[in-house]
Amino acid sequence: MMAEYLLFATERYALPILAPLAQALHASGQSVSAWFADGAAGGSLPGVPNVDLTQALALRPRAVFSAANWVPPFIAGAKVQVFHGFNVQKRDSARGHFRVRGLFDLYCTQGPATTEPFRDLAERQGHFAVAQTGWPKLDPLFRDDGGASAALRAPAAGRPVILFGSTFTERLSAAPHLYEHIAADIARGERYWLLTLHPKCSEEMFARYRALAGDNAAFIEPEQVMAAQRAADVLVSDTSSIVSEFVVQYKPVVTFRNRVPQPHMIDFDDATQLPAMLDRALSPEPALVAQIQQYADSIHPYRDGYSSERVIAATEDFLAGELGTLKRKPFGAWTRGLQIRRDLGYWGPSKR
Repeated sequence: MMAEYLLFATERYALPILAPLAQALHASGQSVSAWFADGAAGGSLPGVPNVDLTQALALRPRAVFSAANWVPPFIAGAKVQVFHGFNVQKRDSARGHFRVRGLFDLYCTQGPATTEPFRDLAERQGHFAVAQTGWPKLDPLFRDDGGASAALRAPAAGRPVILFGSTFTERLSAAPHLYEHIAADIARGERYWLLTLHPKCSEEMFARYRALAGDNAAFIEPEQVMAAQRAADVLVSDTSSIVSEFVVQYKPVVTFRNRVPQPHMIDFDDATQLPAMLDRALSPEPALVAQIQQYADSIHPYRDGYSSERVIAATEDFLAGELGTLKRKPFGAWTRGLQIRRDLGYWGPSKR
């Protein structure tokens, strides 16, 4: 029997997270709509109609899949958190990845590193369930992409392919510090570069990096990032979620002044050392390879491309009562709900 599901996002970078979920729901014969608010407004997914708040309320969806930190509690359906990134420790746990706002019924975690802390929180608080599913965004990394990654790699003509991706957080971004050294490496032409930036980076930074495109480099738009990760041999980054996304493929990462450097990273703080770091990454020692594999398995052990299907299955298990009975939401969830109503300008009845 066909049911209605709603996808919710507040930033454009959430669209690649929700797209595989939409495909999996369509493949199972379900109806899918999307409500893209705030920074995600104007975005779209193939074959998925966009709705506004009034239409989302009228849909009375079976479940709402949110790739944001919040979800409107007055819309019908189970509220499912699918996350907008990995835990990269940009801030402490109380304000970061493990902050529980009382708005979600089910957390679909990416791997043991996040499952265990969320299960501990669920046992103590009792108002949400947890299921380890893997992350829908990474499904395309492990499925046939129709030649998209091969097309990005083809201009390298056998040269090593380096992907550069940087966070928008100014104090953590490598983009301004590595620009000249990346430009110099591109000019030498020994390696082929794929360049991308977080959508929230400044227009000035986008212009500088776009200008590096040519015979030895290409600029990658947000919708091409997953294909670029498949195409590249090594990632150069900073304290960005893309580091964890890339490492899941068992590939080396070079990080510039990572906030919390770890053994699976080749971290450095002297920009002039970039060529040496790249040489090391392209010929990684066995100890580094082992660290990469261990970390990848802890954050995302799935390499089958079916995390979206597991999210849907976990949601159905939750709705069937197979994940236990939840306690009432905490008082903080009620006050947060009022804030959401105020921000959205909606004071009508709840459709739960």
